[in-house]
Amino acid sequence: MRYCSLGSGSRGNATLVESGRTRLLIDCGFSLRTTEQRLAAVGLSARQLTAILVTHEHSDHVQGVEKLVRRYGLPVYMTPGTYHGMRGADIAFQPIELDRAFQLGEVEVTPVAVPHDAREPCQFIFDNGKCRLGVLTDTGSITPWIVQRYGGLDALFLEANYDPHMLANGPYPPRLQARVGGSLGHLSNQQAAALLAAIDRSRLRHVTIAHISEKNNRPDLALGELAGTLEGWDGQLLLAVQDRGLPWQDISASPSYHFADIGSR
Repeated sequence: MRYCSLGSGSRGNATLVESGRTRLLIDCGFSLRTTEQRLAAVGLSARQLTAILVTHEHSDHVQGVEKLVRRYGLPVYMTPGTYHGMRGADIAFQPIELDRAFQLGEVEVTPVAVPHDAREPCQFIFDNGKCRLGVLTDTGSITPWIVQRYGGLDALFLEANYDPHMLANGPYPPRLQARVGGSLGHLSNQQAAALLAAIDRSRLRHVTIAHISEKNNRPDLALGELAGTLEGWDGQLLLAVQDRGLPWQDISASPSYHFADIGSR
């Protein structure tokens, strides 16, 4: 199994998971043209995708979903609440149930309920029988259920959206600050680190920091906070960025100890 990011942040999100001939696109927050270009940059065409999975209806996650589905005839999976939140999307969709696993090709997909200010949001865990990958962004707080579900992973694509000091002293008005930092908003660097401290990390070999804010965070702050929690850990700590995403990461192999911002190269 391997994964990559086409871009991660408030201006657009899309993540790819591949196992054998199964290729899943999680969210599509870019225009159709940009999505096609970014897929080509990682060696794929949209025609090679098995399906699209949607976490929630916010525009930085669904901007390109409808056009991509219609142009390429791709199946799309989301909760009924997310579909209704997309108001008027002219697409057929396959409804999924929170916390009920289903099979797509060679991958078992589990939608995990998360607290976020959307209609029926979820995040995903992917299991091909050998490796388990968790994707967890757009989550306002860490629940006991999240701690339980995200334990025992081989890789974790994890939001560290903001630094509390930068958010409090940044350009956002108070109402938007309260939304981002609230229990239905996004995870701070400290919350992301706390999750890593709480989960079973016995198999964990890859952690990628995702959905980092360009206005309320810095890569060095996010990397430093998570690296402190992972001190002595034998794995890779990476960063997915907005414009360049993250190259393909093979989670089948065991990496050597390495903290690196691959996405910024």
